[in-house]
Amino acid sequence: MVEDNDTEYFDDIPDDELMPQALPGELYEHRRVVADSGQNPVRVDRFLMDHLRDTSRNRIQKAAQAGYIQANGIPVRSNYKVKAGDTITLMLDRPRREWDIVPEDIPLHITYEDDILLVVDKPAGMVVHPGCGNYSGTLVNAIAWHLRDDSRYDPGNPEVGLVHRIDKDTSGLLVIAKTPEAKTHLCKQFFHHTTHRTYNALVWGPFAQDQGTIRGNIARDPKDRLRMTVYPDGSDTGKPAVTHWNVLERYGPVTLLECRLETGRTHQIRAHMRHIGHPLFADTRYGGDQILRGEPTATYKAFIRNCMQLCPRQALHARTLGFIHPATGRQLNFQSPMPDDMAALTDKWRKRITQ
Repeated sequence: MVEDNDTEYFDDIPDDELMPQALPGELYEHRRVVADSGQNPVRVDRFLMDHLRDTSRNRIQKAAQAGYIQANGIPVRSNYKVKAGDTITLMLDRPRREWDIVPEDIPLHITYEDDILLVVDKPAGMVVHPGCGNYSGTLVNAIAWHLRDDSRYDPGNPEVGLVHRIDKDTSGLLVIAKTPEAKTHLCKQFFHHTTHRTYNALVWGPFAQDQGTIRGNIARDPKDRLRMTVYPDGSDTGKPAVTHWNVLERYGPVTLLECRLETGRTHQIRAHMRHIGHPLFADTRYGGDQILRGEPTATYKAFIRNCMQLCPRQALHARTLGFIHPATGRQLNFQSPMPDDMAALTDKWRKRITQ
């Protein structure tokens, strides 16, 4: 799957279990990360900071000190330098907690479906995949119900299912594979950046240019593990990310953009836009829920409050999705209309500037 960004691994591990001790007779794999071919040498604790959610470098170092971090099957210390092709695993003395994905009769908006794949239009507010704190009511639970009579589809099998993800409060298009062959083919397209994906984003601030490109590596923010941050393009930290944008409409203090992803990193558009000083409107995690542009008047503040009540989430919508069909070789292109909350939001801004 592209960009595994919803799983937490250290949350329920007590500190004393990460302290140095004699290793037990059997360890269980909890997390595996394979360094890609472009990986520059980097300390394993820094490497894992980019791949594990909601943890600290100190806790990773304790895990390494306790012998729970392995490189290519051998325990390593936190100063081990990860190289291209290395397999880094987090091993613990108890099996990883697993849970069954229970089919749930949750409405799905299906844009396209055939024998080997389907495309769904996810509403804002729906978690994509079960994870810590979200074990039901997810898109995966809904898909399991929809495909409950398909003997080929096992919702617990990682070789089928979601090919990529979008955030809980982002709406829009996702593709799901019903067979391992379809998933492998689609994942290769995402890996090689041959898919076509565009997003509508309402962001703070005006733009002097009509279009542009943002390049900058993305990694977890060491000060806030739920947020991503941007490092210079070509940095040893993070993964390369490229976002192309063009202006659709200008509303004065905010701008409606189309963003085209060349890569698909966690929170890519949200982090890139904040990095260039244009956070997404109403994006709590990245500061877009503050009044960042406009007049400091009571009337304007009331207007912004009303806008955020209309769309109380980051104003981001995965509008288009295009890829090659794994079986037919035909190019498929899909488009999702702007959801009601974002449509109402942009309409309110449009009326404001035309009055």
